[in-house]
Amino acid sequence: MKKINFKEKLSQFTDHWAPKVIAEMNDYQFKLVKIKDDFVWHQHSESDEVFIVLEGNMSIEFEDKIVELSEGEMLVVNKGDKHKPFANKECMVMLVEPKGVVNTGDTTGSLTAVNDVWI
Repeated sequence: MKKINFKEKLSQFTDHWAPKVIAEMNDYQFKLVKIKDDFVWHQHSESDEVFIVLEGNMSIEFEDKIVELSEGEMLVVNKGDKHKPFANKECMVMLVEPKGVVNTGDTTGSLTAVNDVWI
C-alpha cells in the first residue's frame, strides 16, 4: 500500500492521449492522461469507461449530444456507446477501466497508445 499523488504523477509525462497506469484494483486500472484537441470516434464494446476530470475542462461528443465536464466532475460512458473526447485546452483526466482496455477501443490509428504503461 502506497499513497499516490496525482500532480507528481502528472508531472512525469507531457504527451497527450497516452494513458499511464498509476494503480490497479482487482481487474481494474486507474490511469492518468493529458488530453488536448480532438480524439477519435470510438467505442468499447466490452466495457464501460469512467472519465474523472482532475484539472481543466473537457467534452465528450456522442452521436446525439455533447457532455461537458469540469474539474471535479466525472462521467461513465456505457459500453458500446460511440464517443469522441476533446478538450480545447490541456486537461488532466483519470480513467478507470478494466485492465487491457485500449484507449481507442475498436478504432486503431496514430492515437492508439501503448497499453499498460506504468508511471
